[in-house]
Amino acid sequence: MLITPTLDKLHTLNLMGMARALSEQLEGTEYQALSFEERLGLLVDREAQDRDNRRVERNLKTAKLRSTACVEDIDFRHPRGLDRSQVLSLAGAQWVDGHQNVLIVGPTGCGKSFLACALAQAAVRAGRTALYHRVPRLLSDLALARLDGRWSRLLVALAKVDVLVLDDLALRPLTTDQAADLLEVIEDRNQRRSTIVTSQLPIAGWHDALGEPTLADATLDRLLHNAHRVELHGDSLRRRHDPSEPQLTASDGSAAPVDAVPARQRAAERPSTAR
Repeated sequence: MLITPTLDKLHTLNLMGMARALSEQLEGTEYQALSFEERLGLLVDREAQDRDNRRVERNLKTAKLRSTACVEDIDFRHPRGLDRSQVLSLAGAQWVDGHQNVLIVGPTGCGKSFLACALAQAAVRAGRTALYHRVPRLLSDLALARLDGRWSRLLVALAKVDVLVLDDLALRPLTTDQAADLLEVIEDRNQRRSTIVTSQLPIAGWHDALGEPTLADATLDRLLHNAHRVELHGDSLRRRHDPSEPQLTASDGSAAPVDAVPARQRAAERPSTAR
């Protein structure tokens, strides 16, 4: 039997996974002992797996996450209040099925955005869609969309995403128009989709930063209800990984932190800025 026409038809039908699996079966002797039904099942499984992989790849590209973070790369050793059991539970993405939110707060550099992107990536790998936005830019986009007639379409697009990452909420107090736009985004997703929010402000300070009190009340009521909270603390991880930071060698051969350098010595080594 000529197998080439069959392979050509599989490619024509865009069944690339089945075509590759069939070629492997023809080349490998280990498949000869299997029944027709077993070999057919392997072909179908390969096609289904390939389609799942392509969907995940496509959804990750569409998500436009800030980093290629994944849960497996999260550092639980650094003391910053990160609960391993909570993070691993969230990585299962059941909270997305329950249309719950995740609120991540902490000082700059403690890994809020990384954690948010890692949880969003885990949701994509579990078959959901995601989208990343920094809140200041999103509010600017909404303001511009209101002027050129795209406002409603943009809101509809945001409402369809399974997991929306809103990074850097309330870096500065919102105007009334910005607070109203943010409320529309949150309202469309309330009990229908899930949202991850990060902020440098503690949650207790969000109300004052969200502008007009009535709008702030409505927004927080929808965000805080049935939400998982992750409160981080500690020093910046960026400083720990910054290769430009000067380091000393300790007596045991390990690198000593820059804080171990006496202040007078650092001042002497720093180039003069006087003119």
